[in-house]
Amino acid sequence: MSRLTVFKAVLGPILRLMFRPQVEGVENIPGAGPVILAGNHLTFIDSMVMPVCVDRPVFYIGKDEYVTGKGFKGRLMAWFFTGAGMIPVDRDGGRGGVAALMTGRRVLEEGQAFAIYPEGTRSPDGRLYRGRTGIARLTLMTGAPVVPFAMIGTDKLQPGGAGLPRPGKVTVRFGEPMEFSRYEGMDRDRYVLRAVTDSVMSEVMRLSGQEYVDMYATKAKAA
Repeated sequence: MSRLTVFKAVLGPILRLMFRPQVEGVENIPGAGPVILAGNHLTFIDSMVMPVCVDRPVFYIGKDEYVTGKGFKGRLMAWFFTGAGMIPVDRDGGRGGVAALMTGRRVLEEGQAFAIYPEGTRSPDGRLYRGRTGIARLTLMTGAPVVPFAMIGTDKLQPGGAGLPRPGKVTVRFGEPMEFSRYEGMDRDRYVLRAVTDSVMSEVMRLSGQEYVDMYATKAKAA
């Protein structure tokens, strides 16, 4: 069995017991083949809770610092995060964005499910921020459908995204698949990329009920 299978079998029940996720629309996720799961990002535990609500393996990008620690603690963290489906990428370098994009493309071309947070970082205040166009490039390059999703309530259990979360109830809501075959071959057109990204974010906003802010979350954090 893969580490991801072991993770879901061993820790999945614990996470479901802690966070009691109410799952809506999971039937919208194809049972096989490439699919992009695109959602909002409120706090750290989003990446732990959402994948255990999906029957198939889900992969996502994470900071390589999570798996490069030394000693027993470092090895334990590496096992935990990679077992949860995280693929470590150095996102701080000059080519970090390209590396993340190419990693997502590889996962999708292997017929897997790939999760992405178009905002690029956790929301600083619970609102939904402008999406980065990497999500659009991925769907146009691979032809994979996009299933939008919303995490609701995780920020109440882990305020600020740090420290140990407290038990509670969250909602994970999946929308209907979105496909953009009409834009095939236009993955370098910045107007098309923005239009596709905004349509995905509009659906995430509808699912989450969040207030939308037309600026990047990184800019809001730097202000």
